[in-house]
Amino acid sequence: MTDAIEARGLGKRYGRKWAVRDCSFRLPAGRICGLVGPNGAGKSTLLGMATRLVQPTAGTLRLFGTPVSEPAVLAKSSFLAQDKPLFTRFTVAETLRMGQELNPGWDQALAERIVRAGNLSLDARIGTLSGGQRTRVAFALAFGKRPELLLLDEPMADLDPLARHEMAGLLMAEAAEQGTTVVMSSHMLNELETMCDYLVVVAGGRVRLAGEVDALLPAHSLVTGARSAEGVPPELARHTVIESHTTGRQFTALIRPEGRVGEDWRLSTPTMEEVLLGYLRTPDAPPLLTPSARVAEEGQSEGQREGLGRGEGAAA
Repeated sequence: MTDAIEARGLGKRYGRKWAVRDCSFRLPAGRICGLVGPNGAGKSTLLGMATRLVQPTAGTLRLFGTPVSEPAVLAKSSFLAQDKPLFTRFTVAETLRMGQELNPGWDQALAERIVRAGNLSLDARIGTLSGGQRTRVAFALAFGKRPELLLLDEPMADLDPLARHEMAGLLMAEAAEQGTTVVMSSHMLNELETMCDYLVVVAGGRVRLAGEVDALLPAHSLVTGARSAEGVPPELARHTVIESHTTGRQFTALIRPEGRVGEDWRLSTPTMEEVLLGYLRTPDAPPLLTPSARVAEEGQSEGQREGLGRGEGAAA
């Protein structure tokens, strides 16, 4: 199956500063992917390059095997920005009609179904709608295009908890029914945990963590035990330590085990939030990309890439 996104050595520089640099990863089609990172990490720049709003400085970016510079990719994707720009004087019906005029593959029945499911009148003006209702109309525009790839930049950041829950349900149901690949930038870590089956974590303009949630979480362990000295205990230092801290006499670390951990340490599987926070707090931690997220080197076969495992060879 063709990957929805393949970035190879992708970079964007503004003056002397790189917003994204040497970024290489793949996203398989059909996934709901959370794009995570601190402010200024390069998330919006990545989305901008995928939507052709930002021109890459270096590297290549393909959507479903097609270079992003090709006009054909425009029909494959929809982009929904955080501010969800809609014409406030338009009615809902006029907004959907605009979507129909601009998109050859428009599905009017699907767009109207999304709107009517929220008890919205097609005659209501956009300017009179609540934040949640405007988001529903924006989703109707996005899905009405019948995109193969839906790119969302903090789509629910301005909604109250009830509206976020409703929109999350709508997004997951429609993506599953249409087979749409979704990339969603969000700071709501609990939101990502319930919605996403794939993750891409960026920090300092580079990919630090990428792959299936079901593969990434078991690759890490939370280790706790009594502190015997300052710093990371020698028996843990041979593992990949993402972050560590000491509270009183208790030492706690998030690690990627490289073999057996001593019996003096208690191990548990971390939650998605604990893993994400660990990488966000330690942007220089060694990167981890699962085989499905890793881009093969030139001349390297699929089997060779799969055989690399999960070591530090999987750098971004």
